[in-house]
Amino acid sequence: MRPAVSPLALVLALYCAGLGAAGQYATFAVPFAALSRAYPEAGAALGWVVSALSLLGVALGLAAGALTARLGFRRSLIIALALGAAISAAQTTLPPLPMMLALRLAEGASHLAIVVAAPTLIAQIAPARWRGAALTLWGTFFGVAFTGVAVAGLPLVAAAGLPALLWAHAAWMAAMAALLAWRLPREQAPACEEAVPGLVAAHLEVYRSPRLAAPAAGWLFYTLTYVALLAVWPLVLSAEAGRALAALAPLAGIAVSMTLGVWLLRWMPAVRVILWGFALGLALAPLLGAGLVPAVALFAALGLVQGASFAAVPELNATARDRALANGALAQMGNAGNLLGTPVMLAALSAGGTAGPVALVMAAYAAAIAAHLGFARLRRRGAA
Repeated sequence: MRPAVSPLALVLALYCAGLGAAGQYATFAVPFAALSRAYPEAGAALGWVVSALSLLGVALGLAAGALTARLGFRRSLIIALALGAAISAAQTTLPPLPMMLALRLAEGASHLAIVVAAPTLIAQIAPARWRGAALTLWGTFFGVAFTGVAVAGLPLVAAAGLPALLWAHAAWMAAMAALLAWRLPREQAPACEEAVPGLVAAHLEVYRSPRLAAPAAGWLFYTLTYVALLAVWPLVLSAEAGRALAALAPLAGIAVSMTLGVWLLRWMPAVRVILWGFALGLALAPLLGAGLVPAVALFAALGLVQGASFAAVPELNATARDRALANGALAQMGNAGNLLGTPVMLAALSAGGTAGPVALVMAAYAAAIAAHLGFARLRRRGAA
């Protein structure tokens, strides 16, 4: 009989699986110039190579929550990692654009299963005393993966081409699938034994529930502005300040999430930490036009939202079934925000100059605060 694996080791392994899932975006978004050279005739359609995952996430995010609960989180995660490895390997051939788009849609299914199953497993495995810290760590996976691809992946692409980066990603996904199949014991990742609703019933149940829907509601407004600000606001700043923002903003959010965010989660509920993050973002948004420092400070404030949104899922939902559905809703709303954010912010910039994006950010964070306060009121009524 194999000795039990420590919860910390399992959480770190699941986090590494999350880095692979974020890499499914980063391996195309970060070296986009190399992708453009590989498909010189694609034009604007090339953007769908990056955003196809988001489109599938909007359509099937909640379905992924229900399906992973039915199949079992361990099995779903390992299958998704293996599928992701195979798809990345197929992408190394840089096939014709229609085939690449089809592969990206299939990769979206792999991505969704990972981002639903892994945080649900972390919430099951991590002891209660540091569950919030573990899920805050999970919340950094996107920023860390994008930073890693920028630091290590771009030199690899420059030296050996885009296929080399895709091979590296395929190897990472395969290694994570093998590691978790070997070291994630079934008894430490029990299957969901409760009845799981069908697709339509799942949507009705989740978005009527102030416990299941609350983390996703705030997450929609977070993702609506996060990538969009990183993409659009450098156009407003000087070239040097724009480059600095792209480098510093994700790191500022990660640093705050893993320090102040973890500390606050020891003393207050996750939803309150989220509200503080949005309130600080709302206060800082009018200062965006003053230059680089307020913009980095805003991303630092969003670090509180980043980790606490994942920590809120197990705080508000006690069972693995409900956590899977809530994580599926998080994936769905997060992909909706990513899909809509940049076009909407570009339209705001075109219509209103620099005041347009500022107004959009303020409206988004005010709406997020209102949504969380509204859901909290409904939860109190339900408990009364």
